[in-house]
Amino acid sequence: MCTRVWLLLLVGALGVRGAPEDEETRQIYLQFNPGFSNSSVNLLHTRAVGNGSTIHYVWSTIGAPTVLLIYTETPHSDLRVNWTKLLSSDPSGAITMDPADSVLYSTALTFTRIFEYRDVNNTANFSGTAEKYFYPPYDLGNFVWENANDTLNASSSSFRLTGVDQSDPTGSFRNGSVSFRVSAYDRPGRDASAPRLLHTANCTKLEFMISGVQPRGNHSRFALEMVTLEKKSGHKKVRSVRSIDDEYTPTIFEVVELVSDAPNASHARGYFQWKSVAYGSVNGTRADSLPCAVYKPHNMNGTLPVPSIIQAFYGEQLSSQYNLQALNVSYGIADGDFYDKNKFLGWSVLVGYGAPPRDSFSILVICIMAVALGIPLLLLIMGAILVLFMKKQAFTIYEPIN
Repeated sequence: MCTRVWLLLLVGALGVRGAPEDEETRQIYLQFNPGFSNSSVNLLHTRAVGNGSTIHYVWSTIGAPTVLLIYTETPHSDLRVNWTKLLSSDPSGAITMDPADSVLYSTALTFTRIFEYRDVNNTANFSGTAEKYFYPPYDLGNFVWENANDTLNASSSSFRLTGVDQSDPTGSFRNGSVSFRVSAYDRPGRDASAPRLLHTANCTKLEFMISGVQPRGNHSRFALEMVTLEKKSGHKKVRSVRSIDDEYTPTIFEVVELVSDAPNASHARGYFQWKSVAYGSVNGTRADSLPCAVYKPHNMNGTLPVPSIIQAFYGEQLSSQYNLQALNVSYGIADGDFYDKNKFLGWSVLVGYGAPPRDSFSILVICIMAVALGIPLLLLIMGAILVLFMKKQAFTIYEPIN
């Protein structure tokens, strides 16, 4: 019986961890400024082809750093960019898909501002901090960005967008920068670096980093503002998913997802997913982990300058058919270390289409559970057998008195 139990546990463990291998794979193609020879601007096109469909990711620093996610129902769709129009004062219609009717779904995420505040009471309460403790925010739309083509790595399907504040009146960026490192995936797996995000071929990873930037005072903490787009029929909502599998990210039991709540959706939607942790060191050690908090999205229609590539793709439809929502993610924990300890902050998020990846029990956790539950069961069975054996022996040696 015990042998059967252990066999079932082993088969279950292998089944749980083997499932991702059965998921689809995609062929990844990277392009830098397609159809444009000037490297003064950055527009990177990641084309993920597979299973009769294509997922297009268009990353750009023309304005604030932005990504367009476009899902098409054909493996032969391609990006078209009218550069003259894109770099003009009216970029509407400069970015299109060919064929146009193959687009099944699209969304966008733009990174607008970085907030820095002085956490005098070490509470890490971003929303509850008085306005007087906030420094002027860094507007990412005003940053100067390096040539991303120099960082493009075809073998790892990755590149990096690195920028500095062009005004920088305090000299904070003299030896520092803000960067977004993007990695595309051609198959399911798990990252080797913290926080060990589980991914599929239907998503890419974005790593947001502040490195070497001089804080503008003591006890500095940061928060990132993002703006996302969804059709008028729905909004983006924040969803928290609890997990008890902390083998890969010890002490972190929450996965946060930004998903669409559009009613009567006839197809899958885009998502943004992350673990509720950032890191205060490049190595991403547990000792340098910084739990992070996300705040409820709020509408920004009519109050936010729209990044060029969003206007370029959505054009005249933008204000009438789409909602823009902003949300903030803050980094740090009460009584924890401040940014100036290591002068580094790193946070990872997945940008994808379809069902967000779901962490399942790993073999290690299943083995621990099996041992924790199996040993008491084994002792109980052995105890029962021992009691029966002793009773049998007692009856054997018993001699009736005549």
